[in-house]
Amino acid sequence: MPTSAAAAAAHPTAHPIPDRHGQNLFTTDTELHTLLALYLPEALRTHMRPHFERLGGLAGGLLDDLAGTADRNPPTLKQRTRTGVDEQKVIKHPAYVEMERLALSEFGLAAISHRDETLGWQGKMPPLVKYVLTYLFVQAEFGLCCPVSMTDSLTRTLKKFGTPELVAKYLPRLTSLDFDELAQGAMFMTEQAAGSDIAATATTAQRQADGSWRLAGDKWFCSNPDAGFAMVLARADDAPAGMKGVSLFLLPRELDDGSLNHYRIIRLKDKLGTRSMASGEIRLEGAVAYLVGEEGRGFQQMADMVNNSRLSNGVRSAGLMRRAVAEAEYIASERRAFGRALEQMPLMQRQLDKLRVPSEQARTMVCQTAQALARSDAGEPDAYALLRILTPLIKFRACRDARQVTGDAMEVRGGCGYIEEWSDPRLVRDAHLGSIWEGTSNIVALDVIRAVKREGSLPVLRAHVDKLIGDATELTPAFAAALRDTMARACALAETAAREGGDVLARQAASALYHCTSAAAMAWEASAGGSAARLRWAQLVLLHRVLPRDPLAPDALPADWHAALVRTAA
Repeated sequence: MPTSAAAAAAHPTAHPIPDRHGQNLFTTDTELHTLLALYLPEALRTHMRPHFERLGGLAGGLLDDLAGTADRNPPTLKQRTRTGVDEQKVIKHPAYVEMERLALSEFGLAAISHRDETLGWQGKMPPLVKYVLTYLFVQAEFGLCCPVSMTDSLTRTLKKFGTPELVAKYLPRLTSLDFDELAQGAMFMTEQAAGSDIAATATTAQRQADGSWRLAGDKWFCSNPDAGFAMVLARADDAPAGMKGVSLFLLPRELDDGSLNHYRIIRLKDKLGTRSMASGEIRLEGAVAYLVGEEGRGFQQMADMVNNSRLSNGVRSAGLMRRAVAEAEYIASERRAFGRALEQMPLMQRQLDKLRVPSEQARTMVCQTAQALARSDAGEPDAYALLRILTPLIKFRACRDARQVTGDAMEVRGGCGYIEEWSDPRLVRDAHLGSIWEGTSNIVALDVIRAVKREGSLPVLRAHVDKLIGDATELTPAFAAALRDTMARACALAETAAREGGDVLARQAASALYHCTSAAAMAWEASAGGSAARLRWAQLVLLHRVLPRDPLAPDALPADWHAALVRTAA
C-alpha cells in the first residue's frame, strides 16, 4: 500500500484537500473588526455585531450553498400561461428566491438606508453598515446584489427627484421588509446604439392628458427585468436632440388595476457570470410611466442612481476579492506539500501578499467612500466633491483588480480551483462584471477626470489625504514623505489629464490617485488601529503599485520605512 494511502487508512478523518466551507466569514475576518472599530461608533458596532456574525455564518454555509445551486440553475422566461394568456414571468429557482428573502427582507439590504428603523436600530443607519452587510453577503452571492443595489439606488433617486405624489404612492413598497409586499428596482438605460452614449437614446415618451407618459422603444440590457419598478431614460417627442432631450421616468411593472404594464421581456441573456440573476431585453410598447424630476435633465438625475450603483460595484468587487484571498490563505495554511504547509514557502508568502494588497486597498476605499457619502448626505462642505471623485476611483480600480485577484487566488487551490464544485470559478466569472456594468473602465476613468474638471474634486482629495497622513502619528518621516510626494505627483498627473487632449492619461491618472489615496488611508488605519500588517500592506502599495521598480533586481522595502513597521508592531 502506498504511504499516502496507508496514512489515510490510519487517520480516516484526515484529508489532504482543505475545505473552508462552514466557517463564519465575519468572525474569522479579524482585520475587518479592527477597521469597524475605526469607522463605526461603538454603540452601533456593538448593536450590529450579532447581525454581522449571523450573516457571516450564513455566507460561509447555507448562503454559499444556495448561491451555488442558483448559479447552476439560472432563471428562465415563461412567455404564456398554459391556457394561452400572454403573461410573461421570470421563473427563479427556489434557492434564488430564498436568497432574495434573506437579502431584502431579513437583512433589509435595499431598504436599510431609507428607513428609520432596521435590524432593531432606531434611527438612520450610516451607509457603511449597509456596505459591510453587502460585503459579507457578496462573498457568497454576487448576482442578487445587483438587484439589491438597483433597488436601493432607485429608491434614493425617487426620493430625491420624484414629486411628493409619486413618492407617497410608491415609496412604501420600496422600503418594506415584508417579503410578500416589497418591490424590487431596476434600471433600463442601455440601448443597442446608446450604451454609454446617453445622448443617442432613441426610446420615445409621449405626454398623456392625465400627466402620465407612454414609452416606446427597445432597451438592450436590463438586469432584474421583472422588477416592480424601473428607472428609464427616454426622449419626449418634442424634445431637442442630444443629452438635453433625455428625461427620466419611473416605470411600474403593474398598472393600478393590477394588470401588467405595456412592455415585454423579449428574451433573457446568456451571461458569463451572475447566472443566478436574470438580465433581459425589454420592448416598451406604450408603457405607462411617470416623469421623475425636471424634463430634459434625465441623465443628470440618473447619474445620481448610477453613481450609487458604481459605489456598490466597488463594494461587491471588494467582497469578491476578500472571499478569494481568504480561500487562498486557508488553503495555504492547511495544505501540505513537500513536508511543509504552503504558507511556509517563501514564494507562496510573496504571492499571498500580492493578493492581499489590492483586496485590502479595496476595503479601505469602501470605508473611506462610505464615510464621504454620509458626510455628503449630511451637507458637510467639500464632502460631495470628495465623494464625487472617490466613487469612480473605487469603481474603476477595485473592479479591475478583482479580475486578477480572483484568478490568481484560484491558482492557489490548484486543479480543484478550476472545478465548478468550488467557489473559485464563480468568483472569477462574476468578477469580470464589475468593470463592465455601470460604465466600462474607460468611461469611469474619464468620469474621474470629469470630477476634477467640474466639481473641483482634486484639491479636496489632496487635502483629505494630507490630513490622513498627518493624523497617522506612527509613521516614520521617510514613509510619510513618500506618501505625500507620490500623492502630489498623482495629482499633477490628474491635472495634466484634465487639460485639453489629456484624456489618454485618464486611466493612468485614476490608478495613481486610487493607489496613493488608499496607501495613505491604510497607513492612517494602521496607525490608529495598531495593525503592523496593515502598515506593511500600505507600504507595499507604494512599492509595488506606484513607485518605479527595476524588474531585473530584487525589491525590498526601504530601510527608513521599515522602522515604522517595527515601532507599530512593538
